[in-house]
Amino acid sequence: MADADSPWLVVGLGNPGAEYAGNRHNVGFMVADLLAERLGGRFKSHKARAQVVEGRLGAPGLSSRRVVVAKPLSFMNLSGGPTTALRDFFKVPVAHVVAVHDELDIDFGALRLKLGGGDNGHNGLKSITKSLGADYHRVRFGIGRPPGRMPVADFVLRDFSSAERRELDYFVDRAADAVESLIVDGLERAQSTYNT
Repeated sequence: MADADSPWLVVGLGNPGAEYAGNRHNVGFMVADLLAERLGGRFKSHKARAQVVEGRLGAPGLSSRRVVVAKPLSFMNLSGGPTTALRDFFKVPVAHVVAVHDELDIDFGALRLKLGGGDNGHNGLKSITKSLGADYHRVRFGIGRPPGRMPVADFVLRDFSSAERRELDYFVDRAADAVESLIVDGLERAQSTYNT
């Protein structure tokens, strides 16, 4: 069971390596990078095959929460191993695990926060669910559907378009706000503010 003092683990999903950095599939890494900046920390390598930064989110005092922000160094479809190892190492209840990921079935930039559910064909979620079960939080960042007959794999492994990049920083910032709200204010309040 999770209590207020239990730490939170925020896992930004993506693929490691410079060639993937701007891909739609790596928006979870982008949000994790911004959260690390807000925590005032730098990512460090962890034995769980991930980069991590630790800190506190929320107003100083009783409402602040201990948070570990992570970027798995495995590829997307193997995210479950590092996530589970970090959960075990930091003693994080599954209900305090948050996966931040790209979502095809939501318009670009729209957000949906939820607890539990299916993986909707997302290989990163599939891997985490196989390792942890389904009862973790998800912050779903809309990337929209591929145009025409473009295969999904090609679409998610392409960089955001120039039109999307003009708004991307704003939407990544909003997603980081949503993660903070989820952790500090709770799921219902965060959903009512950020679900679009």
